[in-house]
Amino acid sequence: MASLVDGVRGHGRIAAGLLLNLLVSICIVFLNKWIYVHHGFPNMSLTLVHFVVTWLGLFICQKLDIFAPKSLPPTKLLLLALSFCGFVVFTNLSLQNNTIGTYQLAKAMTTPVIIAIQTFCYQKTFSTRIQLTLIPITLGVVLNSYYDVKFNFLGMVFAALGVLVTSLYQVWVGAKQHELQVNSMQLLYYQAPMSSAMLLVAVPFFEPVFGQGGIFGPWSISALVMVLLSGVIAFMVNLSIYWIIGNTSPVTYNMFGHFKFCITLFGGYVLFKDPLSVNQGLGILCTLFGILAYTYFKLSEQDGSKSKLAQRP
Repeated sequence: MASLVDGVRGHGRIAAGLLLNLLVSICIVFLNKWIYVHHGFPNMSLTLVHFVVTWLGLFICQKLDIFAPKSLPPTKLLLLALSFCGFVVFTNLSLQNNTIGTYQLAKAMTTPVIIAIQTFCYQKTFSTRIQLTLIPITLGVVLNSYYDVKFNFLGMVFAALGVLVTSLYQVWVGAKQHELQVNSMQLLYYQAPMSSAMLLVAVPFFEPVFGQGGIFGPWSISALVMVLLSGVIAFMVNLSIYWIIGNTSPVTYNMFGHFKFCITLFGGYVLFKDPLSVNQGLGILCTLFGILAYTYFKLSEQDGSKSKLAQRP
């Protein structure tokens, strides 16, 4: 009975974590797009604000004894911190240069790339039917991009780079948590300031720092409030990503995340008047079919594995 209660609580925590990630991830997309469109705040500078606020949030959590810091060798986190910078910067550049629908749908390609990385680099195996579900997912993304009337080549380059770096980052996050025996907060507590320092050095080479359009430029109060709010929500996004990947898997996180594009597409159409053609709609349905098929097969395989374990003497 106790194990049943613990199991229900465990599933409840995972469901709550997924729901929180869904809400804050959708919110951060709309808020960042609004900041880019209506205020023109520089991309890397906004990412730097996100990282600093994330570190401050974790510092407060640590002082409140929500988690205990663990000493980690910086050399083992350098690559992860660098990929974290690339992950956020490239996805934000994709959002800045693409429609919300294309930005969100392009992220669906993260799942095929993660599966490829785990197959070829970590010798992890996936069943044939799981691999086949990647066909409609990929086809749907291609259809949407091809018929996007606001197609932006530079935006697609950023989207492709974002998918590659994001996939590596998410695989490494799960691997590092297990390798270093740390939880999501402990890992992010050391990684966030390292990523902030990297961006602090890089920002002056790519964006103005002072004056018009710089991070310390003459911004309105409303713009500054929006940027700070974006930082707080980004902290919640980062924390929930780490928690979900550490407690489930990178693939589970991504497959759940694909349902976000349904809401973000609608929001993009309403808030930013993004056009949506019939062929793009077919692409979206195609990707959704692949996602639902993947989820069904994955759950079936997990239930089968549990049944086999239960039948063992």
